[in-house]
Amino acid sequence: MSLESFFSPKSVAIVGASRRKGKVGYEILTNMISSGYEGKIFPVNRSADEIEGLTCYPDLSSIGETPELVVVIVPARFVLGIIEDCAKLGTKSVIIITAGFKEIGEEGKKLEEEIVRVARRAGIRIIGPNCLGVIVSSSKLNASFGGDMPKAGGTGYLSQSGAMLAAILDTAKANGIGFSSLFSIGNKADVDELDLIEALAADPNTKVIAGYLESIGDGNEFVREAERISHQKPILLMKSGGTTAGAKAASSHTGSLAGSEVAYECMFARAGIIRCDSITQQFDFAQAFASQPLPRGPKVVVLTNAGGAGIMAADAIERQGLTFAKLAEETIDRLAASLPAAANCYNPVDVLGDALPDRYEFALDVLLDDPSVDAVVVLLTPQAMTQAAETAEAIAKTAQAKPDKPILACFLGASKVEAGVKVLREAKIPQYESPEAAVATLRAMADYVLWRSQPKRVVKLFPVNRRKVESIIDRHLRKGAREIGEAESKEILEAYGFATPKGSIATTADQAANIADQLGYPVVLKIWSPDILHKSDVGGVKVGLKSAQQVRDAFDLMMYRIPKKMPDAHILGVLVQEMCASGREVILGMHRDPHFGPLMMFGMGGVMVEVLKDVAFYLAPLTGDEAKRMLMNTKTYRILQGVRGQEGVDIEAIAEGLQRLSQLVTEFPQIQEMDINPYVVGLPGTTPIGVDARISVEK
Repeated sequence: MSLESFFSPKSVAIVGASRRKGKVGYEILTNMISSGYEGKIFPVNRSADEIEGLTCYPDLSSIGETPELVVVIVPARFVLGIIEDCAKLGTKSVIIITAGFKEIGEEGKKLEEEIVRVARRAGIRIIGPNCLGVIVSSSKLNASFGGDMPKAGGTGYLSQSGAMLAAILDTAKANGIGFSSLFSIGNKADVDELDLIEALAADPNTKVIAGYLESIGDGNEFVREAERISHQKPILLMKSGGTTAGAKAASSHTGSLAGSEVAYECMFARAGIIRCDSITQQFDFAQAFASQPLPRGPKVVVLTNAGGAGIMAADAIERQGLTFAKLAEETIDRLAASLPAAANCYNPVDVLGDALPDRYEFALDVLLDDPSVDAVVVLLTPQAMTQAAETAEAIAKTAQAKPDKPILACFLGASKVEAGVKVLREAKIPQYESPEAAVATLRAMADYVLWRSQPKRVVKLFPVNRRKVESIIDRHLRKGAREIGEAESKEILEAYGFATPKGSIATTADQAANIADQLGYPVVLKIWSPDILHKSDVGGVKVGLKSAQQVRDAFDLMMYRIPKKMPDAHILGVLVQEMCASGREVILGMHRDPHFGPLMMFGMGGVMVEVLKDVAFYLAPLTGDEAKRMLMNTKTYRILQGVRGQEGVDIEAIAEGLQRLSQLVTEFPQIQEMDINPYVVGLPGTTPIGVDARISVEK
């Protein structure tokens, strides 16, 4: 169902309009009037004949026509009746400002659910309840109690928190930042964040979608749709409430390292969403995305009237991983021919402290012509000769004449640059309080351009034995077993194309020695028990055993010591396994996030994964490029490539292993957590070995 009536309704009824200043019903009504809304306004209040010169109605049915949008401010116990009235009249859009629903407990939750049930049956869309309201600049609609109508702009904003939206409105007003629309979504009983992001994507007045969220409903659908929309318009989100340290007890290394914050970071990366750490940063990014063209690349030039400020910007460019633009010889010659002899004609271009507007205008014009420049940061410090307002006008004039490259300004100071800052804002040239903030914004823009330029995602599917895996998982679930033992975990891996070491389970020392003789030495012994997840912690792993006697001794020692350490563990025997050839030990893992599904993990293997915590995560299913990017996102990637004369390992083989594991956990949602650790990888051309594996399943 369309949300059009929330953007441009032809008539609005305010149920709970009040005559008393300071009441929400009064503030919303007066905001509607003062914003210049040109449609019909119907105040509804049983105790008043008129409010602020408008005829008041005792109920919706007495209006005599169907209001396109209804704003509800009455106490919670009366809201259901209002929704039923809307259903009878045929109103399809309702904003419920009222609080007192699921946020207060079970009783409020039941009432909210009943309201939604009635609304959906009648085809009514609801924003709220427990929200601040809606503001839309193009239709002069201020159906909120968030304050005065903000300046019109290209940013559409949605917020789960009404209080945050009020703060954002106040901050924006102080900084001259405009919006196309603002939506407070409150409890998200019906219209949620994805509904509004889709609506803002279709809104011609919105160039940038921004928001503040505390939770996301359907994670998989959100990722799919946000990824599609991000190719059309940038999405800038603040997301709070993500630092909970792993909501559930995890048995795998991957599960213990993958918290909800990690899942959200992966979701943002997949969907091309730009994450903002603060309101200030979000505004920094939004004003540039809304008013400037996207840079063609990462090459930045700095134009300044002060050497110190230029150096600060240069440092920021390097720290942010952008490129310090190397100016063309022709550009340098043109600058040198007209700038004072003491000026610096290389990047950063210093036009000196006595620079007047004409010098800034000339230099900026020349720099914008240079094909090696993708973006310009213009710095100004207030010195004796500085004309801040006139310089800002010169910058705006040049930007208007050459609109193909982004120009970001940083007028440093306060009262002496205030007039110039005002000119910049009116001309829609983004202004920043520091060079670092301007450069950080350019980094966000460059990253977004890079994300949009990526080829279409193609996930490779490998030929596998799904039936084998299905039978193992079903057998465990029928028995109520959550953990799949190492032997059957390896059978699952083999069904998906992984190589594993040969081995068998022994129940006596002599049997262990016989198995070792057949495998060939050296061998590894591992305690075999469904109750012991971390074998090495209890002395349950012995490696490099080179004779039958060493195998017997190791077997007897395990069976003597481990039952004393873990008397309740059910020990089935000892796994005797061939010892793998030397190579790098890495870990491939997965933890299933309740919102976003399989979260893949890669890092250095063995016990080092918990010590170093140098791991990378990404949402499944993985493409080949994404698998390689996971490797590159770890600090230890250089070790895998080979350092100080050591040969590197087979990077392509690790990436393929991640893709195979991604296919497995995507095709079997019963798998909740798993690790292949260690996954031993050798020189290019050799076959990696899944030495140990752990899989947990749920229905």
